[in-house]
Amino acid sequence: MSSQATSAAGGASYASAGVDIEAGDRAVELMKEWVKKTRRPEVLGGIGGFAGLFDASALKRYERPLLASATDGVGTKVDIARRLGVYDTIGHDLVAMVMDDIVVCGAEPLFMTDYICVGKVHPERVAAIVKGIAEGCVLAGCALVGGETAEHPGLLGEDDFDVAGAGTGVVEADRLLGPERIRTGDAVIAMASSGLHSNGYSLVRHVLFDRAGMSLETRVEELGRTLGEELLEPTRIYSLDCLALTRTTEVHAFSHITGGGLAANLARVIPDGLHAAVDRSTWAPGAIFDLVGTAGRVERLELEKTLNMGVGMMAVVPADSVDAALTTLADRGLDAWVAGEITERGDRAEGAELTGDYAS
Repeated sequence: MSSQATSAAGGASYASAGVDIEAGDRAVELMKEWVKKTRRPEVLGGIGGFAGLFDASALKRYERPLLASATDGVGTKVDIARRLGVYDTIGHDLVAMVMDDIVVCGAEPLFMTDYICVGKVHPERVAAIVKGIAEGCVLAGCALVGGETAEHPGLLGEDDFDVAGAGTGVVEADRLLGPERIRTGDAVIAMASSGLHSNGYSLVRHVLFDRAGMSLETRVEELGRTLGEELLEPTRIYSLDCLALTRTTEVHAFSHITGGGLAANLARVIPDGLHAAVDRSTWAPGAIFDLVGTAGRVERLELEKTLNMGVGMMAVVPADSVDAALTTLADRGLDAWVAGEITERGDRAEGAELTGDYAS
C-alpha cells in the first residue's frame, strides 16, 4: 500500500471516503510474523511485493508434474466469527476448504494466497485472521505467499468482513487419483469431521437463531459447551492425513465432503457403471447435527444434502489396503472407519447413496 496523500483544505480524500491506508500498513506489519511461520524452502522474498514467488525448479524431481488449483471461501460462518469477536480460527476453515479440495487428486499443497475484504480495517483484527490462515497453512504443509486486504466502506459495515483464498498443489501424473482407479470391491473409508466445518451455515443460522431463538451464548448440554463455541469449531484439515495414506498404502480416490453433503460429493469421484453404498449404521453423527434437525424440523434427506453429518473426508481404497489405511489414520489421531463399498451400479441412477439408519 502506498502512503496517503494530504488533500487540499476542504477537498475530498481517500480517508474522507472511508479508506485508511495507514491502518492497512499497520495490519501488514502485524501479520508478517505469522506469514513467516508458513515459509517453505521454495518461497522467495516476503510479503509486500506485488506477487508471491515460488521456485518452480523444485518440481524438477517430478517426471510429469501436474499442477492442481482450487479457490473457495468459508460462507456465512464469517458471521459467527464477527458476532463472537473471534477472528483467529476462521483462517483454519479457509485453508481446509481450499487445500483439502487440492489433496483429493493426490496433490501435495504448495502455496496459497488469501483475500480479506472488510468494511473498515482494524489492524489487530486483520492480523488475527491472517494468523488463523497461517496456522492452517502449517497444518496443510503449504506456504502463504501473499494476499490482499481490501477496505470497502459504504458496501460493508465497519465490523463486516469476508475471506477467500486460492491454492496450488502438485502431483505426479502417474499418481493422479480419481474415478479411473476405482474398482468393484473397493472399500469406502470415512474420516470424522470436527463438526459442521464450513458448509450449511445459512441453514444452521436460520434454524437455530431465527426459528429456535437461540443465542451464541446459550450453553447446550448435548454439546458440552456454548452454541457459539460449537459453531466456530475450526474445520479439520485433512491434507497431510491424506498424503500420509498415499505413502503408506494404495489409495484410489478421495472425496472432500463439503457443500452438497456426503452422497453428492462422493458421487463426484465414482465412475460411470459403479456405485458407492455408504451404511449410515457405521457411525453416529455428532450432537450438533441432531440439534439442527430437531430445532428446525429438518428432514433427514435435507440435512444430508446440506451438512457433512460427521464425515469430512472419504477415501476409496482396495479391500486389501483397509487395515493399513485405518492404522495410518489412527496413528495420526484421526477417527476413521469402513463406511461402505463399491459395487456395480446396475439400474441405480445415482453414483452414491446412504443406506440404513445412523447408529445411536
